[in-house]
Amino acid sequence: MRWVREACALVLLVSVAIPAAAAEHPSLVQARVLYNAADYDGAIDAAAAALADPGSAAPATLVGARAYLERYRVRLDPADLSRARTALATVRASGLAPRDYLDLLVGLAQALYLSERFGAAADLFDVALSRRSSLSERDQLALLDWWATALDREAWTLPIERRGPVLDRVRVRMEDEVRRDPGHAVANYWLAASARGVGDLDRAWDAALAAWVRAPLRSDTAAMLRADIDRFVGEVLVLERARALPGQETTEAANSLKADWDAFKSQWP
Repeated sequence: MRWVREACALVLLVSVAIPAAAAEHPSLVQARVLYNAADYDGAIDAAAAALADPGSAAPATLVGARAYLERYRVRLDPADLSRARTALATVRASGLAPRDYLDLLVGLAQALYLSERFGAAADLFDVALSRRSSLSERDQLALLDWWATALDREAWTLPIERRGPVLDRVRVRMEDEVRRDPGHAVANYWLAASARGVGDLDRAWDAALAAWVRAPLRSDTAAMLRADIDRFVGEVLVLERARALPGQETTEAANSLKADWDAFKSQWP
């Protein structure tokens, strides 16, 4: 069983909230607020009310679609995913402000991802990443994580010998991110995970050690990164490396690797 970091990747969402323009319909403003408060039923109702205002129709349709996507993740009702796709397909892009246009790209990518069209989703997340300068740093991290997770999911649908080109896209981008920001939480995690995905367990191990050491360089994400790396090593990498070691009993090898990992962590508290 592969370990997928979807819990984090799907919680850290790009928000649809932008500073409300003076001309926005009050129901659209309310829909944005309700969406960010995770009241998706309320956001859907408020967005529907805002459709009566021609000037707010496009962003209201978008907010409603994003709320349907989130409600689908909570309830897993296929009708919500279908409603989200229908709404996203009818959004008039020319009627959106630049920040809402970025949210449309993200919404389209999320809809593809939740429909298990992972490669197509990654392509759309990539386009959204090219416009990420308007996002908060937290949302930029989330968007990059969505992109990497989509490619990871796509790669794991393929035989191991065909995963390399897919996961190399992740590796190359994350190497660039780490060069710019050595403490980058998403990049450090995915350097280890992408190496594991192509079967390079030694490189994955080294990347995990490096991620643990680099994590405190970003105090705001250090705890999250170390928790992710610790789980990745303890629940996946230790066992897979143990199985790959020649001439050793798996349980004994796993215990030795776990002890090595624990000793390493104690050296770098």
